[in-house]
Amino acid sequence: MINMITNSEVDKIVVLYKDRLIRFRYELIENLCNKYGTTIEIIDNTEKIEDQELVEDLIQIVTVFSCRLQGKRAKKVKTMIKELIEDDTCEES
Repeated sequence: MINMITNSEVDKIVVLYKDRLIRFRYELIENLCNKYGTTIEIIDNTEKIEDQELVEDLIQIVTVFSCRLQGKRAKKVKTMIKELIEDDTCEES
């Protein structure tokens, strides 16, 4: 997206919430867009209090790590099942 902005390929960026565009340092992207003539339209401009943003950030972080953990567990289980099936097939031969 940054390449598209700097190449003037994008006139407008439309996002539902400000943090959907970029989670941190929104001002950096906003300044870049202003420099290259790209506008940013945020559909829902409701401001959140700092505590609410912090809680939501922490929930997202925990969610990402728990999904990664579940993914690793699922991969481990699939590998174990595959090995058991292969062992069972080898014993029958």
